[in-house]
Amino acid sequence: MPRRVASLLRCIGITLLAVLCAALPTLAAAGFRLDPDPDALAAAMATRRSVLLGEVHDNAEQHALRVNALRRLVARGARPAIAFEQFDHLRQADIERSRRERPGDADALIAAAGAGQWQWAHYRPFVQLALEYDLPIIAANLSRAEAAKIAAKGWDAVFDSAQQDALGLDHLPAAFVAAHERAVSHGHCDLLPAEALRPMAQAQIARDVTLAQAVRPYLAGGVVLLTGNGHVRRDLGVPYWLRPSERAEVLSIALLERTDEPLPDEALQQRFDAVVETPAAERPDPCTALRARLERPGKP
Repeated sequence: MPRRVASLLRCIGITLLAVLCAALPTLAAAGFRLDPDPDALAAAMATRRSVLLGEVHDNAEQHALRVNALRRLVARGARPAIAFEQFDHLRQADIERSRRERPGDADALIAAAGAGQWQWAHYRPFVQLALEYDLPIIAANLSRAEAAKIAAKGWDAVFDSAQQDALGLDHLPAAFVAAHERAVSHGHCDLLPAEALRPMAQAQIARDVTLAQAVRPYLAGGVVLLTGNGHVRRDLGVPYWLRPSERAEVLSIALLERTDEPLPDEALQQRFDAVVETPAAERPDPCTALRARLERPGKP
């Protein structure tokens, strides 16, 4: 990989920046849009055994809506596993150890599993709910180190040849890869050099694969995946990596921010089963911050 691209990827931390995605024009929909109400969301979630529940990572209103809906669902008798994008899959043993040694202690579990860069004030209520009802907690995400290796060295850095063959990673449809590259570019304010898009798209695809692998063992009993809206897209995200029979049993719900530039309903319906629209969170312009970081890629 060219040194400039490698430096750039280190600078922006490989992952799609959630605040960038949140600040760019997001989606709106009618028809299959749910009311931004916990009861409405819980009722929709109850129609399928498993739910991929999207979010804009820094939107506190969306997190409150989701946890209240999930609490209603559980109070009515549902017992899904809760899968977290916020926990790297390599930390599952740490989660189980914390549950044995410090039962009911959400803060201890978060610390044991590596809090990382996430805003845990938003996610702690989900952890506490899972502990309260003794629901399985799944560490679902690819680690940042693994994502960086894939961006730098390709699929071989994480997936062995048998896995690559089974997943078809070496012959992904060109349109699928191009769509991921567009999403990466758009999520970074269209500021990235072209040579950075493919490595970052591969890292994002690897995250979807890992999230899908993490939830698959729990689909029969029910699972709720808490993750960004990009990962719940039926055309590109986690559902793409599930078997057709599995996809049919999974509901994909995006929680989106209001925008003056909505996508047409037809485009949304290709991506999600349902959407919920909330006000946008207040945040500084992330494109300004990213532009400044890209102007000094050699610095942390």
